[in-house]
Amino acid sequence: MNSRILAVAVDCHDAEALAAFWRAALGYPDTKRWRDAKGVEYVQLEGDGPMLLFQPVDDEKVVKNRLHLDLAPTDGSQAEEVDRLVGLGAKVVADEPEFPWIVLTDPEGNEFCVLPPRG
Repeated sequence: MNSRILAVAVDCHDAEALAAFWRAALGYPDTKRWRDAKGVEYVQLEGDGPMLLFQPVDDEKVVKNRLHLDLAPTDGSQAEEVDRLVGLGAKVVADEPEFPWIVLTDPEGNEFCVLPPRG
């Protein structure tokens, strides 16, 4: 027996705003909202990639992510994709020439990387 990844869950303060950033960044067409048994509202993105689930929490982010997303542009260059994501609200935190990736953070400080386009 094996498991499969159902969703990538992201803790955040503003699930609606962070889901909007990632929806624009990744081009997810569908946004769903649902509440758990305690009335907490979750925002869920579904599309061609894995489901992303944004769950509101009160805790502050205090350390580097132990898990992050690696993105690659589907068209255009790595630099163009970084510029587009920064225009959506991301911030560049590391761009070291010896590495092929550029590290950014989303509007709530979650790190992710942008790599060059894949063949």
